[in-house]
Amino acid sequence: MDLAALTHPIVQAPLAGGPSTPELAVAVSEAGGLGFLAAGYRSADDLRADIAAVRSRTAAPFGVNLFVPSAGQVDRAAVDAYAARLRAEAERHGVELGAPADDDDAWQAKLAVVTEERVPLVSFTFGLPAREVIEQVRAAGASVAVTVTTPDEAVAAHAAGADILVAQGIEAGGHRGGFTDDAGDYGLLTLLRLVLRATPLPVVAAGGIADGAGVAAVLVAGAVAAQLGTAFLRCPEAGTSAAHREALGSYDRTAVTRAFTGRRARGLVNRFLREHSEEAPAAYPQVHHLTAPLRAAGRKAGDASVVNLWAGQAHRLAEEVPAGELVRRLAAEARESLERATHHPNTPA
Repeated sequence: MDLAALTHPIVQAPLAGGPSTPELAVAVSEAGGLGFLAAGYRSADDLRADIAAVRSRTAAPFGVNLFVPSAGQVDRAAVDAYAARLRAEAERHGVELGAPADDDDAWQAKLAVVTEERVPLVSFTFGLPAREVIEQVRAAGASVAVTVTTPDEAVAAHAAGADILVAQGIEAGGHRGGFTDDAGDYGLLTLLRLVLRATPLPVVAAGGIADGAGVAAVLVAGAVAAQLGTAFLRCPEAGTSAAHREALGSYDRTAVTRAFTGRRARGLVNRFLREHSEEAPAAYPQVHHLTAPLRAAGRKAGDASVVNLWAGQAHRLAEEVPAGELVRRLAAEARESLERATHHPNTPA
């Protein structure tokens, strides 16, 4: 699909782990942006049902995001040591720690769903799919987007056949989407310019964008669209937990941590993040499964101290507003910002 043909150059980030809902994707796409469904942590059957729910409510295009399975060996001793550290947390919340399993998030089954359902846009995070996978998805009529956090990743994605790149700056909330857990600490503007220099592909800019001026800034810098995640977390259509919603309006700082999932991700700084980040091993998805019962207990009890409160650096700009209204407001603010810049007295003639 041609992202330049969107009514508004605004993409809703996939938001795996609860905030992603068909209602949110529909509202964004109906308003002229591009809504997304997150396949991460969903079963293949649930993903198929989500796709059907979107299509029953809108004929507008939408996307689905898949997690590429993690590669490489994990230090099991480090995972066991981390589990021992967290036993007191589990006892405090009256739960058992999860089994630190190594799974691929039903990779093949979900690939089958997006190809059989002929989803308009399929994006990949956490790695570069094999060329055969990209060709399989494209043969089903989808455009393929790959999340990159470095210029080298962008070059590799282009060579593998990607149609679109999502350049994710270090400002972004949630997981770092690069090919390896330690790749890419580029700020968004620098990354965007380097990726555009390195490949001819259209680039969606992601990370720390939460208002219309931010949208305008990345468009001026060459992006075909802006991807926003944290800005949508407080929308009524999002499945964001009550504890997470409240924290977005009251917490001050964010930091990148492996404490919750074993993969670097940016979230609001709460007690769990402060106390466990230093010891958390690079072990995804093992740590994700290990801490899942803890996080679920925190969400159920409304205890934000133990929940992964994913949020970008601009989280204080997020507002409680319907998603469609937010898309239209962002577009209007972006136009106003571009107009102001054009008529700035110091703008070159």
